[in-house]
Amino acid sequence: MDFTLEVIPLPVTDIDRARDFYRDKVGFHVDIDQEVMPGMRIVQLTPPGSGCSIALGDSIWEMTPGPTPAPGSYQGLQLCVADIKAAHAELVERGLDVSEPVQYAPDDGATFMHFQDPDGNGWAIQEYRRRATEPLHQLLADLKRQGG
Repeated sequence: MDFTLEVIPLPVTDIDRARDFYRDKVGFHVDIDQEVMPGMRIVQLTPPGSGCSIALGDSIWEMTPGPTPAPGSYQGLQLCVADIKAAHAELVERGLDVSEPVQYAPDDGATFMHFQDPDGNGWAIQEYRRRATEPLHQLLADLKRQGG
């Protein structure tokens, strides 16, 4: 049985502000923006090319056991791109305050840049050049065909 990670709830203080930030500055697609049941609004956004989305909502945390995370408490969320310089240029053009890329080693996967959303949730963007010729969805399909 496959278990796919497809949605990560993200704690924010203002759903509209966060939706606009992720849509306009980071380039995520708005999949859902509606009241899914009385009193529960969900905004789900997906990064281009991703199989995993983020969900913003004021009542999401009432459905899950445990403490409610504070807005800005998520750190280390990570996106991957095949060309970090092109991604940096696109994000800067969108008006995102994103750090300059830093290469920590010459290896593929060792270059990162960072940004925070309006609440302080922290994101890393990792360059993984291999994704240009080996998209993750293709690798997963190949593994499944091989029985892995």
